[in-house]
Amino acid sequence: MPKKKIDNSPCTPGSEPCGCHPVTGCKVEAVLSVDERGQMVLPKDIRKKAGIRTGDKLALISWEKDGSICCLALMKVENLSGMVKDVLGPLMHETER
Repeated sequence: MPKKKIDNSPCTPGSEPCGCHPVTGCKVEAVLSVDERGQMVLPKDIRKKAGIRTGDKLALISWEKDGSICCLALMKVENLSGMVKDVLGPLMHETER
C-alpha cells in the first residue's frame, strides 16, 4: 500500500476545498483539541512566539463557504486596527462579487 503524502505547503489562495485567502506565511502551527466545555489550549511555545500573555484579547475571524464556516483564525485585538483593511478588505470585496 503506498504511503499517503502529507501536504505541509503554505495555504494556496482559491485552493479546494475551502478557498481561504492568502495569509503571509500561513502554516499549521499545532493541532488543538476541544474539550467538553468548548475550550482549547494554545501551546506554550506558540503563545510565546506570538507574544500572547494572560489577559490578552484575541479576535476570532471566520471564513464562510456555502453556508458553513470553513476556516478560523486568531488575531491579537491590538493588531486589528492597522490590519483590518489589509486582511479583511480583500475578503469583503470577494463576497460582493
